[in-house]
Amino acid sequence: MSSSPTSEPTAEIASAKLAFAAPTPVSTPAQETALVAPIKSHAPSLRKKALNFARRHALFTTCVAIPTLLATLYFGIFASDIYVSESSYVVRSPNKKTSSSGIGAMLGSAGLSGFSSAHDDVHTISEYVRSRDALEQLEQQLKLADSWSNWKIDWLRRFNPLGTDDSHEALYNYYLNRVSVKGDPTSSITTLTTSVFDPHQAIQINQLLLKEAERMVNVLNERGRNDLIRFAEKEVQSSEEKAKAAALAVSNFRNSQSVVDPERQTQIHFEQISRLHEELIKTKSQLTQLNTFAPDSPHPPALKLRIETLEKEIALETQKITGGENSLASKVAEYERLALERGSADRQLASALASLEEARNEAQRQQLYLETIAKPNLPDNAIYPKRLRGIITTAILGLVAWGILTMLIAGVREHQY
Repeated sequence: MSSSPTSEPTAEIASAKLAFAAPTPVSTPAQETALVAPIKSHAPSLRKKALNFARRHALFTTCVAIPTLLATLYFGIFASDIYVSESSYVVRSPNKKTSSSGIGAMLGSAGLSGFSSAHDDVHTISEYVRSRDALEQLEQQLKLADSWSNWKIDWLRRFNPLGTDDSHEALYNYYLNRVSVKGDPTSSITTLTTSVFDPHQAIQINQLLLKEAERMVNVLNERGRNDLIRFAEKEVQSSEEKAKAAALAVSNFRNSQSVVDPERQTQIHFEQISRLHEELIKTKSQLTQLNTFAPDSPHPPALKLRIETLEKEIALETQKITGGENSLASKVAEYERLALERGSADRQLASALASLEEARNEAQRQQLYLETIAKPNLPDNAIYPKRLRGIITTAILGLVAWGILTMLIAGVREHQY
């Protein structure tokens, strides 16, 4: 009975096993040929299977296996530890009231009374902490560019890894990724976070930034005080000039018109006219009585002369009050206008002086304070990177991408066939 084609390779393999098991130390060429021939006969089929497997799983390998392997290598071996130091502070003002005086209202509308509100200044301090000026102060004291470009830091997180851009702008953009400022609008508490590759440097940066923030608060205090007092002093100076000008105008008017107080002088002339009228009435009464009871008396001519004299004096006094351009009546109007301006200037000066005193009190009382709620901590353990989470995230994203691409390719193939 003839053997089937598939039984021949099995017999050959069995003979090869017996040959290897034999104690013969040296194999003959015929035996070697018998051993290699079966392997060569199976090589094309194995290669074909390997190619089919590679084609079938190339997309999975590209999207999932390779990225996950790279993520495992990076997070497991190369990723540098990142230490985080946190602190919290609040910017507050002990006096929240706004001045109700005239200058206080003006300064409040201009944002100077009480140095506006502490809530607004929180944003000012936060912006300064993340500013180029703050970075410059840190660079001068800690040499951040050199420490952040150290070769011990992994290539992906290192500053200027290619050595092509060590500009201040590039350092500033890198600095923004290392420093975080977050404020709570409800409590007005601001949290300052520094994340770098050395725990001691993390707390040093945090401490220096708090120090710079407090210095900025003092600058705002000084600027607010100076603006507040300078504005009040400017108002006092302007009021003094107006008061001096009004007083000088009154003095010039008195000298040019040869009067001290036209209104008072007019009152004196009215009193004089009143007395002359009384005397005139009295004299006329006496003349009437003499003409009635003693017509032969020698006194009537003298009384008539007295009456004429009194009438002339009354006319003269009346002429001084209401008689033409040089009369007191024409001078009183101009004098009253000048006196009114002087009185208004004096009152404005008094108000400005009171406002200056109030501004000085406000400048001493309404100040900003930076209160540190939680001091910077010295990290004893690296918080970042989250190594296991990074690897799992990479694998999940790879699986999502692999699934989407698989469905797209299957759809394209269905449309082709």
